Amino acid sequence: MCLAIPGKIVEKTADGMGTIDILGVTRTASLELTPKARIGDYVLLHAGFAIEVVDEKFADETLDLLREFPELVSDDFASAQLVEQAAEDKRATGGAR
Repeated sequence: MCLAIPGKIVEKTADGMGTIDILGVTRTASLELTPKARIGDYVLLHAGFAIEVVDEKFADETLDLLREFPELVSDDFASAQLVEQAAEDKRATGGAR
């Protein structure tokens, strides 16, 4: 199964590439499929490409799910960071979600 993960564009370059922040981890991705995307927009990132611009609410809801279920994210993409964030969230809320 493939998963597209939302992230925020923090930088764009003239060659159609951008830096995407996903839960504090940055990735370089092609923005060629989302030419209207601007710095500050949220995009779905899949296989090195921003494939769709999404609204912040959708992005936040999806990222909350990833924090809650870090096993959904592959080991090479910050799953350790997600596990730690999920543990911090549970400690902060007393385990309630």
